Amino acid sequence: MAHPAVDSDEESRISEGDYVVLKRGDVYKSVQIEKRKKVIFEKQWMFMDNTVGELYGSTFEVDSGGKLILRKPNTEDTTDTKGAGLDNRHIVDDGKSQKLTRDDIESLKEQGLKGQEIIQQLIDNSTTFRDKTEFAQEKYIKKKKKKYESNITLLKPTSRILAMMYHGREPGKVCHLRYDTLAQMLTIGNIHAGSKVIVFETCAGLVLGSVMERMGGHGSVIQLYPGGGPVRAGMESFGFPSHFHSTLHEFPLCKVNALLSGTLNVSEKDMDSQSNGRSDEQGSSSQVSTDRGDESSSEPQSMEVSADPAEAKKKEDSEKLREQKAQEKRVRMEEKRKKLAAAAALLEGRNADGLVIASRFHPCPVLLGLLKFVAPSRPFVVYCQYREPLIECYTKLREQGGAVSLRLTDSWLRHYQVLPNRTHPVLLMSGGGGYLLSGITVSADAAATSGSQQKSGEPAAKRIKLDEIKSTSDSSA
Repeated sequence: MAHPAVDSDEESRISEGDYVVLKRGDVYKSVQIEKRKKVIFEKQWMFMDNTVGELYGSTFEVDSGGKLILRKPNTEDTTDTKGAGLDNRHIVDDGKSQKLTRDDIESLKEQGLKGQEIIQQLIDNSTTFRDKTEFAQEKYIKKKKKKYESNITLLKPTSRILAMMYHGREPGKVCHLRYDTLAQMLTIGNIHAGSKVIVFETCAGLVLGSVMERMGGHGSVIQLYPGGGPVRAGMESFGFPSHFHSTLHEFPLCKVNALLSGTLNVSEKDMDSQSNGRSDEQGSSSQVSTDRGDESSSEPQSMEVSADPAEAKKKEDSEKLREQKAQEKRVRMEEKRKKLAAAAALLEGRNADGLVIASRFHPCPVLLGLLKFVAPSRPFVVYCQYREPLIECYTKLREQGGAVSLRLTDSWLRHYQVLPNRTHPVLLMSGGGGYLLSGITVSADAAATSGSQQKSGEPAAKRIKLDEIKSTSDSSA
C-alpha cells in the first residue's frame, strides 16, 4: 500500500525537465526546469535550480543573486499600521507625504533588506498613512507588495492555468479564447477517455492540449493542421508523459479533399516525389551548367593533377556527410509517411466521436468538410471570435441537413471581489469570450430521405383515432 503513495508524491514534486507555470499576482509564465538556465519573469532574472524536488504550489522568494529561496507555509507578512483614520477627506496627494526618496529605497535594497522590511520603512516614513482608513491602508500595502516583494509561486500546468496565461499575456495567439469558453467546448464536445476526436485549431496548441488532458492518454486525437506542420507550443507546455503522445496523430488540411475523393496516395514514391521535386529540378539545372563548364575547361583540368592528400580527405568527408544527411532525410520521410498513413486510416473509417474547431480561418468550409468524418449522433463544437461566420455555418447546416440541435451561444464572465464590506464586481473585465456553435450529427441518408419526402409533397401517415381502435377490437372479438 506504500507504493502508490510514493508514486503520487513523486508526481506532485518538480523534476528537471518538467514544465511549470510561474505566478506572481495575476501574471503567469510557462517555463521548463533546467539547471543553470537564466529565466526572466516580470523584469527579474532568476535560476530554477533550487526548485527541483519541491512540491508544486510552493512559493519562493528571489534574492539579489537570482537564487530562489523556499518560503515556509506558516510564514505570514505582518505590518505595523498603528491605527487608522475615519475618512480620507483631509488627505492631499501632493507627492510630499513620503520622506524616503528613490535613492534611499535603492540603498535599502543594496543593504539586503527584504520586500516586507522595505514596505515597513515606507509605512513608517509616510506622513499620511495613519490618517487613511483601514481599507485605504490595506490597498496601499497591497500595492507596495506588488512592487517590492519578489515572491513567485510554481504551479502545475493545467488547461485552466494555461488558458488564463495565454489570454492575459498574448490573447491574439489563442484567438482571444477565454478559459470559461474552453471549458464549455470540452463539455459540449463530450471529450472523454477512450474516444476518437478530430481537432482543428490555430490556438498555439492550447485546445489540443486541453483535449489530450481531458482524455488522459486513452483514445485517439487526430490533429488537422494548415501549412507545413502543426504548431504545438501550448500542448508541450502541459508536459505530458510519453504515452500521451502515442495517441496523437496529425493530418494536413490540404489533403482532406483527396482523402474524401479516394485519391490520396501515401506511398513512399509519392512522398519522395513531392519532397524532392524541386530539388531534382535544381540539381538537373546545376548539373547541366557544370557539364558545360567541364567541357569548356577540360584541357586545363587534365593538365592539373591534385596530389594533396588533405584535399582528397576533405572531399571524401564532405561526400560522407552528404550521404549521411540523405539517409537521415529518407528516415524522416519514412516516419512522416507512416504517420500520414495511420492518420488517414483513422479518418477513412468516418467514425469519429467528436469534432472540435477553433481557428482564425473561416469555419464554414472547414466544418462542412470535416463533418463527413464524424459518426452519426456525435457532438461537434466550433469556436469563433466573431458571430457572423458562425451564423453562416448555422444557415448552411440548416439548409443541407446532417445536424440537429444546433445552438449558437455567447460566453460571458465577470469576476467579483469578495471582501468584508467591499464585495462588488471587478471594474475591469473581459469584453467578450467569443461564440460557440454546437450540434449533433445525424445520418446523411436519413436527412436526405426526410428532405425528399417533404419536397415530393407526400401526405404524412394518417393517425388512427382511439374510436377506430376500439371498433376494430370489438369486431375482432
